[in-house]
Amino acid sequence: MKTRVLMVCLGNICRSPLAEGILKSKVNPTKVFVDSAGTGSWHIGSEPDKRSIATAKRYNLDITDQRGRQFSEQDFEDFDHIFVMDNSNFKDVMSMASSDEHRQKVHLILEEIFPSENVDVPDPYHGGEQGFENVYQMLDEACELIAEKLNNGTL
Repeated sequence: MKTRVLMVCLGNICRSPLAEGILKSKVNPTKVFVDSAGTGSWHIGSEPDKRSIATAKRYNLDITDQRGRQFSEQDFEDFDHIFVMDNSNFKDVMSMASSDEHRQKVHLILEEIFPSENVDVPDPYHGGEQGFENVYQMLDEACELIAEKLNNGTL
């Protein structure tokens, strides 16, 4: 049975598509399924932001097949691990959790790098290219640690 991992941000066009693409590149697709979603509904059906696509492409990742979707309560049943990009996403997702089992699945993604520090992945949407590059580097480091845990069975 595949381990299922969901990446969540606000609109599902900037951070979570990058996180999805990065983690997919680091795990065995026959063992791990990775998807992404947004807490908001503005970008349902949209491809990732062109700046996320360009940033991913610089690292030989193609995320153009992804389409935005909204996080739903069903995701608690469908996924084993839910990684959110910031504290606002964390609150939004946790407010939908109906059990301790659901709440235990939700984690800030940068907790992998900065345990117990509640560090947000900044939303690069209103900034320039450098913001997307910075986000990529943070997510790459976090996803490397997540992939190691998935590959050795500790996550």
